[in-house]
Amino acid sequence: MGIVNDLTTEVTKIIEEKWSTSDGRSVPETEDIQLGNKGVNLEATCLYADLAESTNLVNSFNAQLAAEVYKCYLNCSCRIIRNQGGVITAFDGDRVMAVFIGDSKNTSAVRSALAINHAVIKIINPALKNYYKERIRDFVVRHSVGVDTSKLLVARTGIRGSNDLVWIGRAANYAAKLCALRHDGYSTWITGVVYDVMNESVKLTDDRSKNMWEERSWTGQNGLRIFRSNYYWGL
Repeated sequence: MGIVNDLTTEVTKIIEEKWSTSDGRSVPETEDIQLGNKGVNLEATCLYADLAESTNLVNSFNAQLAAEVYKCYLNCSCRIIRNQGGVITAFDGDRVMAVFIGDSKNTSAVRSALAINHAVIKIINPALKNYYKERIRDFVVRHSVGVDTSKLLVARTGIRGSNDLVWIGRAANYAAKLCALRHDGYSTWITGVVYDVMNESVKLTDDRSKNMWEERSWTGQNGLRIFRSNYYWGL
């Protein structure tokens, strides 16, 4: 009964404790927010980069090769995100979450997404094919990146000695869910809100002759206006 009493006490405390929040001007670290109902409000853009077909990968090849694919994808994604001013906020197996803030947050996040696609197509897949040759046969690294923007509440969750930040708001949820829409070779998915405010440099091709994005209706979210692209941003 000891743990039942402890859990009941903690749940009651969380529910009854009043919230104390502040407006953030930078992406907080875990130690910046206290445990308890404390939080930071942010206007932010979230990016999720997700390696596709990871179950098939681990079922088809040995653990070391699968780990190399994971490491290549996540390493390239993280370096690109940081190069564009994003902050890595979480890893979840074969995917990474990042947050962008500031006036150019949407453009920077979308440029990161397109650049990650470049890394997959022009760097990771050729390197794997060159080294493993016939050992990996028709295997090709595929992925998806989702981007959305909204207000977020950042709070610290867990228990003392084992805790992390949780990002609460539409952008965090939608960016993650957009990754599941991968099909027809389209690897980058963004919401209409992001598309409307991002710079034309990440909307149009270099000669401005073509829009790199195709508008779609997200049936899983009441027909929300979203955009998809199979283009990449050259590194």
